[in-house]
Amino acid sequence: MRIAVLSDIHGNVVALKRALEAVDALQPDSLFCLGDVVGYGPEPEACVELIRARADVCLAGNHDLAVVGALPLSAFNPVAREAILWHRTHLSRESLDWLASLPTRQDLPDLTLAHGSPRAPVWEYVTDPETAAENYDAFQTPVCLIGHSHLAMAWRLHKERGQIEARLTGEEPGVPLALDIGDKWLLNPGGVGQPRDHDPRASFALLDLEARTWTWHRVAYDVDAVARAILDAGLPEVLGTRLYLGW
Repeated sequence: MRIAVLSDIHGNVVALKRALEAVDALQPDSLFCLGDVVGYGPEPEACVELIRARADVCLAGNHDLAVVGALPLSAFNPVAREAILWHRTHLSRESLDWLASLPTRQDLPDLTLAHGSPRAPVWEYVTDPETAAENYDAFQTPVCLIGHSHLAMAWRLHKERGQIEARLTGEEPGVPLALDIGDKWLLNPGGVGQPRDHDPRASFALLDLEARTWTWHRVAYDVDAVARAILDAGLPEVLGTRLYLGW
C-alpha cells in the first residue's frame, strides 16, 4: 500500500492544489492528512473542501481545534490569534462541524497517526532527539506519522539494552528512505502551506508500506498569489512574507 501524506496546509489552497497535482502523478492508494487544514492562510474553506473530498484519513491540528473553539486563543501568538478569528468568520458551518469531528490521533493496524506527537498529539513538537526518544513507548506500530513542526524529518528510534537512541534523517526529495525493520520511526512529511525549513516549496511525502520506504517530495507554487491574497483579506502581512522565506 502506498500512502501520500500531507500536513499543515494552513489555508493555502494554491500550495495544496499543486501538492495534489504531484500526488496524483504518483498514483498512491490512499491520502492521509495529519492536521492543521486551516489557520494562517487566506482560503480556509477551499482547503477544507479539497481535503474532505480527497483525504481518506484526516486529523485535527491545534489550529483546527482553535478555530472551532476547542482550544483557548490565549495559547496562540497574536498573529495566529488574528488569523484564527478571521477563519471563524470565513468557514461554513458544515466545515466547522467537520473540523470539530476530527481526532488528533488515530491508531491503525500498521500505522499510528498524530498531529504533534503520539504522546501529546495536539501541542508537542518533535524536533530534537530527546523528545523523539521519549515518544518510543507512546506508539506500538513500527511507524508513526506526525506533523505540526512544518519540518520534513525522520526520526529512527532504536532500542538496545533498555536505552533508546533517536537518530535524525533529514530531507532528500525524491530519494526513498529505507525504513529498517526492527526500529521504530517518527516520520514528518513537512508543511504543505507554510514550510519552515527555509525552502518555500510545498512539502509532502509518500509512504510505501510494502517496500518499507518513505520519500519526501517538494513542489513549487505561486507564492506571490498567496501573499497578495493574504493582504487582500486583511490578514497580517507577515503571513505572506514568511512564505517567501520558507519560515
